[in-house]
Amino acid sequence: MAEDLIRYDILAQEALRGVVRKVLSEVARTGLPGEHHFFISFVTKAPGVRMSQRLLEQYDKEMTIVLQNQFGALRVTETGFEVELSFDGRPELLAIPFSAVKGFFDPSVQFGLQFDVERVAGVDDEIEAEPTEETPLAPKPVPAAPETPGEKVVSLDSFRKK
Repeated sequence: MAEDLIRYDILAQEALRGVVRKVLSEVARTGLPGEHHFFISFVTKAPGVRMSQRLLEQYDKEMTIVLQNQFGALRVTETGFEVELSFDGRPELLAIPFSAVKGFFDPSVQFGLQFDVERVAGVDDEIEAEPTEETPLAPKPVPAAPETPGEKVVSLDSFRKK
């Protein structure tokens, strides 16, 4: 089989990140419609992520945030987004490049996307590692939608050769 010099895997990841960008841009402009809300997982030490040292110490590999009822200052650019959330009653501004996002899930409609941060952002394997029992405060990855007829979850691994 021929070598993929076009890198369809990376192009597909970028296109699907565009879905996240478009959705967040619309929410920043008009607010969350209906029952929609989002779980967004990201690699905390990926290039371009900005968060307080306090949060980075708690979530040193990965973090999942929820955009639902209480968030503010959502600003979306071509390369990422900023959002203000409250942690332990203290407001925090997070800046997250789309290249750091590992997962996006809207449980109201069982829609989810998973991304390969290591391949897209050049994040090393140590950061990519899953949380262990030794780090009970570490967030769990975005849950995959249950398998149901007409499932809308897209996993890029299904398109790649193993």
